[in-house]
Amino acid sequence: MSKLVVYMSMSLDGFIAAEGDDAPGRGLGVGGEPLHAWMAEGGEHGRGVNAGVLEEMMTSGAVIVGRRSFELANEWSGDHHDGVPIFVLTRQLPDHPAPGVAQYVTGIESTVAKAKAAAAAGDRDVMMHGAELVRALLAVGLVDELVISLVPVLLGRGRRLFDELPGEMRQLRLVESLDGEGVLHLRYQVC
Repeated sequence: MSKLVVYMSMSLDGFIAAEGDDAPGRGLGVGGEPLHAWMAEGGEHGRGVNAGVLEEMMTSGAVIVGRRSFELANEWSGDHHDGVPIFVLTRQLPDHPAPGVAQYVTGIESTVAKAKAAAAAGDRDVMMHGAELVRALLAVGLVDELVISLVPVLLGRGRRLFDELPGEMRQLRLVESLDGEGVLHLRYQVC
């Protein structure tokens, strides 16, 4: 059965983007690039822990993303990776269609069901992007796992993943810890 997995790089002080993350192509904010530096090791011919985590991310069978994150990433030119379906969750459908394999959708539960069905066809998991989206899905109990790539940098300001979590406290269980080059990858199961 497909799982809904959050993959997020985060600074030691809890930020997933530095300040100034409000313009297309600047999703990590001004000075937030160190958050994704670990992915360079995991490039096309990378080896080691970081490459393994990146490879796992890229074997997901579908992507759910919030509209803000999608637009800040320049819509990934319509393809996040390997042509897998991209479900862009939005409060209001735009007048234009999403590019490539992406589609705009509304409704949290129905979007998760569609993404899981698409990913399950290949016996793969669903990857998620977007802080607001993650908080919303955590609030309704739909997130199965969190993979936090903890980067040893203090950004001081920016966008936090876990600010203003709605709902009740959620228990997490650490199921894996991998020490990569310049990053600690922590996998939590949401209980």
